[in-house]
Amino acid sequence: VQVVESGGGLVQAGGSLRLSCAASGSISRLDVMGWYRQAPGRQRELVACISGDGVNYADSVKGRFTISRDNATVSGGNAKRTVYLEMNNLKPEDTAAYYCNLNRWTINYWGKGTLVTVSS
Repeated sequence: VQVVESGGGLVQAGGSLRLSCAASGSISRLDVMGWYRQAPGRQRELVACISGDGVNYADSVKGRFTISRDNATVSGGNAKRTVYLEMNNLKPEDTAAYYCNLNRWTINYWGKGTLVTVSS
């Protein structure tokens, strides 16, 4: 399984960004995909996750961030699914490296991260 993020950047407070995460390989409909973030000097934290059972958000982003996913596609035996994180009304405290995660039971696949910087 490969997980690749894109879409980070610099934005002013109150602005918006959209992150994308492409997961490919042996993708299962049972996988949970999510976004985590890690600010300097802080632990990595869950931002939002999505599965066939629904979505969950950290309290700090509820009402501002929206996670969604497309239907998995299969080509040549390889499956691909994309998960999005729409971030609105961004705040300086949202500044962090954002990581995409695919979880399957006890196995976690991580992307390399994309940096989001919100200026005040």
